[in-house]
Amino acid sequence: MASAAVIAKRYAIPIILVVLAVIWQLVILPTSFPRSHYDVIGVKQNSTSEEIIEAYQGLALQWHSYKDTEIITENVIEIQHAFEVLSNQFRRRDYDLFNFDELQDVAKAAKKQYAGDKFSRLKLPLLKMSETDLIDDNSEVLTAENFKSMLGEEGTWLILVYSLGSGNSQQFAHSWKKIVDWLDGVANTGKVELGEVQLASYLAERNRATGHPFFRYGLPSIIAFPRTCRRLDCLVRYSGELNVDAIVDWTATDILGLPRILYYSLEPLVTEVIRKPGPHKVKVICFSKTGQRAAPFLRQAVRDYSAYASFGLVLWREENATLWWNMFGVDSAPAIVFLKDPGAEPVVHYGATNSSVFHNLMEQHKSHALPQLRSITSMDLGCDVKGYSRAGNDTLTWYCVIVAGKLGSKLSKAREIMRSVQDNLTNEVIPGTASISSLPDSLVAAYAFQQKRLTLAWLDGDAQKKYCFFYLHSENVFETCGPRRYAEEEDVPRVFLVRYRRNNSEVNIDVKQQYKNIWDTFREDEEGLASQLVAKYNGSMEGPEAHNPSLKGCHIC
Repeated sequence: MASAAVIAKRYAIPIILVVLAVIWQLVILPTSFPRSHYDVIGVKQNSTSEEIIEAYQGLALQWHSYKDTEIITENVIEIQHAFEVLSNQFRRRDYDLFNFDELQDVAKAAKKQYAGDKFSRLKLPLLKMSETDLIDDNSEVLTAENFKSMLGEEGTWLILVYSLGSGNSQQFAHSWKKIVDWLDGVANTGKVELGEVQLASYLAERNRATGHPFFRYGLPSIIAFPRTCRRLDCLVRYSGELNVDAIVDWTATDILGLPRILYYSLEPLVTEVIRKPGPHKVKVICFSKTGQRAAPFLRQAVRDYSAYASFGLVLWREENATLWWNMFGVDSAPAIVFLKDPGAEPVVHYGATNSSVFHNLMEQHKSHALPQLRSITSMDLGCDVKGYSRAGNDTLTWYCVIVAGKLGSKLSKAREIMRSVQDNLTNEVIPGTASISSLPDSLVAAYAFQQKRLTLAWLDGDAQKKYCFFYLHSENVFETCGPRRYAEEEDVPRVFLVRYRRNNSEVNIDVKQQYKNIWDTFREDEEGLASQLVAKYNGSMEGPEAHNPSLKGCHIC
């Protein structure tokens, strides 16, 4: 007896643990998880649709005959819930493969809504869905095959994962179409239906315990591949509200990293958008009737054209219509205003825009009417010794006429005169059969300008002082170049011409021959020309002479 007691005491704890484990496995654990829909209806997981319908009808007969008297129980809702999932081919697929059941919340709400009610008040089905597919949009339909090629493309991708068996996916279709339109030209968009099992499983998260694929935030699910991301460990899943504004802003801000464009009233607009960025930038002011966030393509323009322009938004109000008309010539919204050269009329574009339209507008208006010569513009203007003419790489000789000075009223006036000269050169009619040697001075200049061998530009003598000092070296150069040395110092804008020749970067100022005016150089033999030849305009910046395209009085230094 003593030995039996010792043995019982020795093995009591292990035996108790084994019994508890059996109870846990057979009793507690099964009841800790809800029954599967197959268990609720009483069929196997591989049952056919006919078998599922037959089992459901057998259960339904038990409470349909008492629909006017019987009280609805939770079991009735569970049966209906299970049947609506398993009788729909898309819902059953989603449930089997991804454990996705959109009806769970609907069933819970139905249990509360119909608690204690009669069967006659139960409205079936629990979830009504249209039979139409998602609305057509411009996003790419992704499959396991083309997804591989997509990963090889540059750019950001925003992907919608949806199901034809999801009511939420169908309701989201209109929103997705708007999102695709908003992101056009900014990010690539694609969509994956859960029927693409291989790709959908690849994009899904994995349950750590079971390894089963699932979508944490349900369907539809939004997934982003940033520009430099082509792996699962760097993709980003959207977890916010499923509305257009929130998703577009998340994509533009968090995924693309685009800067925001703020709304301004009059005084901050003048200070932050017009004055603060400096005179070298074009001012782009967008008037909106709605006050909604700036479209992603506008925000992308802020990033891409930050060196050329400053941007601001204004909410259009009718009580301020007269103010905006007097300032910018705007009489309605939506509208986009481009403020360019001092004294020049604002350029106004009315109506809604998209990415391509706005890009074309920015390319057209990113520079002043009289462009500013800067390090980032010198190549495009053909005013760089290391570059080429605007007429093309085969052009041997070309010219830049530059007005330089310190910012102020006198430089603004000189820029206005140069714009007038530029307009004259643009509008001059060149005879089609005339040779350049037979053209008068004014037409020679117009011919060169229209052939893109001549560029007119302005130079901020303070900001670009090294360039200014290099070409205008003289005793009185400080009147034009560099910061003001004292308050009463006179500002003197100056005009000079630089002649360039291709494939020779050495500066060699030729002073052997004097020409009557700068346009005589067009008629000379190009053999032996220096890479840069500087001529200063010594005439007046006032009166008819200044507006004469021949620029007489400009002699070789």
